[in-house]
Amino acid sequence: MEFYLDTANIDFVKKLHASLPLAGVTTNPSIIAKERKPLFDVLQALQDIFGEQGQLFAQVLAKSHTEMIEQALQLREKFPTLVIKIPVTLEGLTAIKHLTAQNVPTLGTAVYGSAQGFLAALSGAKYIAPYVNRIDSQGGDGVKVVQELQTLLDLHRTEAKILAASFKTPRQVLDAMLTGCKAITVTPEIAQAFLSDPAVFAAIDQFEQDWNSAFHQTLF
Repeated sequence: MEFYLDTANIDFVKKLHASLPLAGVTTNPSIIAKERKPLFDVLQALQDIFGEQGQLFAQVLAKSHTEMIEQALQLREKFPTLVIKIPVTLEGLTAIKHLTAQNVPTLGTAVYGSAQGFLAALSGAKYIAPYVNRIDSQGGDGVKVVQELQTLLDLHRTEAKILAASFKTPRQVLDAMLTGCKAITVTPEIAQAFLSDPAVFAAIDQFEQDWNSAFHQTLF
């Protein structure tokens, strides 16, 4: 399982990188715009944090396949290990096919259906990103889409991995992981929510109080 942060906030990444088993960071144009910093500056700062061990993702802005390919190659020229996020449209599939032929790894993004994601896998995308919560918001079942897509990938033995994205709650993340998908990306807030149950800290405080009451010291 590959666990990614979906953010461009360098401070959050530095903080969580020290503790969580992060495989890298995913970004998109909206995430980059939120930080109001140039894309290349953000990617360089992230690369400095992870070194050669982390995987970074960045998305093209173009809508035509020719411009998608051009932007992808520009990104890869600056950051040779970058995975390029391409929206799964007809133009996007064309770009994915051409980039795959040039050994440029891609992630098929903005996936709202299992068949849509499967076409990206057949076109050569290394990762497929179904938008779990956004599917739910449209009245669908995001986890079911992940499950269906994982079944398709397993049945037809493709090399693509699901990188499930767009989560609102930790429960959605767990349900997605239970489908057998190989990667997820979550916001820093969701990542921290896994470890922020008040009962955990209450239990730790109780252990300390009981120990101090019995032995009147904080060390063994």
